[in-house]
Amino acid sequence: MSLELSPLQIEKYPKFQSSFPWLGSDLQTLRDFLMPRPKILQSKSSQMINFMMTDGTDDKLSAKLNICHTENTHTPLVILIHGLTGCANSSYMLRSTDYFLKSGYSVLRLNLRGANPKQDRCKEHYHAGRGGDLEVVLNQLVKRGLGSNGFLIIGFSLGGSILLKFLEEFGESHEIHAAVSISAPIDLVLTSERLMQPRNKLYHRWLLNSMKSSALALKDLNERQKKAIRSAKTVFEFDDRFIAPHNNYRGALDYYKQCSSKDTIDNIMIPTLMISGLNDPWVPSKMYLSKDWTASSYVRAILPDNGGHVGFHDRRGCWYNRVSKIFFSELGF
Repeated sequence: MSLELSPLQIEKYPKFQSSFPWLGSDLQTLRDFLMPRPKILQSKSSQMINFMMTDGTDDKLSAKLNICHTENTHTPLVILIHGLTGCANSSYMLRSTDYFLKSGYSVLRLNLRGANPKQDRCKEHYHAGRGGDLEVVLNQLVKRGLGSNGFLIIGFSLGGSILLKFLEEFGESHEIHAAVSISAPIDLVLTSERLMQPRNKLYHRWLLNSMKSSALALKDLNERQKKAIRSAKTVFEFDDRFIAPHNNYRGALDYYKQCSSKDTIDNIMIPTLMISGLNDPWVPSKMYLSKDWTASSYVRAILPDNGGHVGFHDRRGCWYNRVSKIFFSELGF
């Protein structure tokens, strides 16, 4: 049975303070791209796992399972979900994996559908509303005996949005003890508008090129779809011309409206912590500040003044990993 959260619990968490040289929203955001990729040092063993999707596409998702040295048969499995243009080997995924392995948890790093085209060529591609894929993954983990102690799930950026939609639709059907979202865009309209602002020109160009490359690697695309992908000059056009019609939405605005979680978060009945920096260059603070966070007994938000987008680097390493661990521990996990 899900545990409700105390409204005062948030006050117990350490405040985030950035440290030199990672000052300001952009350096916090770019830090992982400027530094060497972290290594996983705490794993006792690892294995690749494939999850066949059940929608008739023959698509599969792959994941890397790392078992901790101090394997505890009573500890829940931590599942990490990457963000837009990310994968299981993104720096933030590796860093969080090593941290939770060191903390005594085994960790599954999931590649979303279409995120790993060199290994898993798919017909379909992940998007903000595709929570059903996570439903299939959890069902298959339980069948393989890897979910006997339940799950703790962390989603980053768009992976956080997917996680929130999943929790709304399927959360109570699984033994999910708690969840955390990091820098999740809970209002996709505002996020799309922010990415296309002049100050984000370089971010926008890089994201769009990565999105196009990933989409063009899908199987069985027709020429019309390839043309739609190649011709998109903005993230909005990409969503409007490809993502929306490919997933039966009427256009980008319909896709954004149906898949944004801001107005439906209160339906979540799983203890959930949402972390987002108010200076995030990609995710406007307005979507978080305009939300009444006392309306739900299960969802809380920590909104530091800074931290960038999936940044939160301080003198001790990665602040949101420590906060997530405290959150899980206070719930008894």
